[in-house]
Amino acid sequence: MLARILLLVAALLLPDALHAAETPAEKAGFAAKLTIYLAKGAPDACGPGCDRWIAIEGQLDADAGQRIRRFLADVKDTQRPIYLHSPGGNVEQSYVIGRLLRSRKAVARVGRTTVTACAAGTQVDAACLKTKAAGGEVEAELTTYHAMCNSACGYLFLGATSREVAPDAALAVHNSRLILNIRGEPPPGLIAELRQRRMAAGDRDRIAYIATMGISRELNDLIRTVKFENLHMLTRAELYRFGIDTRLFAETMWRLDTGARPAVSKIAMMKKENDASFRMMEWRMFCETRTRVPLMFAAEIDGTTTGKSTVQVTADADTGKGAGGSSVRTEKYEMWTSSLDPDMVKAVMASRALHVRQTTTMPEDKTEVTTFDVDLTGLASARAQLATACAAVAPKPKSPWPAIPPPSASAKPPAAPAP
Repeated sequence: MLARILLLVAALLLPDALHAAETPAEKAGFAAKLTIYLAKGAPDACGPGCDRWIAIEGQLDADAGQRIRRFLADVKDTQRPIYLHSPGGNVEQSYVIGRLLRSRKAVARVGRTTVTACAAGTQVDAACLKTKAAGGEVEAELTTYHAMCNSACGYLFLGATSREVAPDAALAVHNSRLILNIRGEPPPGLIAELRQRRMAAGDRDRIAYIATMGISRELNDLIRTVKFENLHMLTRAELYRFGIDTRLFAETMWRLDTGARPAVSKIAMMKKENDASFRMMEWRMFCETRTRVPLMFAAEIDGTTTGKSTVQVTADADTGKGAGGSSVRTEKYEMWTSSLDPDMVKAVMASRALHVRQTTTMPEDKTEVTTFDVDLTGLASARAQLATACAAVAPKPKSPWPAIPPPSASAKPPAAPAP
């Protein structure tokens, strides 16, 4: 009976995505159709020894799965990392692509690719999209800063067997919305019944898909509580608890921060031992003087601590050289600053990792020692950019403390509204 009365197409989509002359995705800086291409960057652009990746970006459209399948069939390197930057779109297509990624045992991360051949300020005009679709590799830059994989993109992301969301990127979820394109004038009761059935089927499909990908059902429970008009950016604890990104220590790339006092910075989130929460920390390297390079380390204070922490850092190229000292508390953060001498700077720049040892006073005069490594990949190129930025800034009076906001001010990317 429904077939005789209705001719409709039902899909879980973002609102009005098929009807606007300029889609909300385009207004937000995304292409109206999902785009995939091969990118090549500077050495170590996508990690140690990695300078090539696959970029998938834009809105998930109704034909996205077919295009992605054809493209990946010609990419023999199944472990070439895939970087996603998308506001979402067609949920059913995200399942198709997610299953394809699972069959390839793909590596997926959230990141923004910027093609260097495209005009400044845009990556979605006709000329740039033509460059991306031309085939072959395109020269590009990569960043996780403010990158996003929202809504339906999240289901696509779950398909990968290796998943990473940097602390300055966003993976955001919300409940889906059903769009019915109706021809004719069917009774309202039939429309309501069809809508209820399709939404129930959509819920079952989502539950089954999430379970198949080995993700906790808690994710589905959360999604059902978030209205379609809103977005919930998954916290680091949720990413870990749901089984999406299970790294105990997640860090960003080194990036240049311009402003009154330029610096290169890195943010990391580290899981607390025997605790479900994560602790945020940040490193900043400032403009160097003739003989020293200022370095700052800041971290959230663990509520169980009773005294100051001391920090000792060494570089793996020469563990005999180091720097360290006691921290100073300010509000909910503790900060440690030092000036690296030329020998220490050389050791740092020749290293792959910075070894950090933090000793903290605990109740009853006990001490707790925490050790971890900070990836130095990309620091050399970021520091070269810093030298240029420093040369353009007028000299400031010397100060023993860097004039910077606490780490939380730059750690959380704004979750863009759903198109």
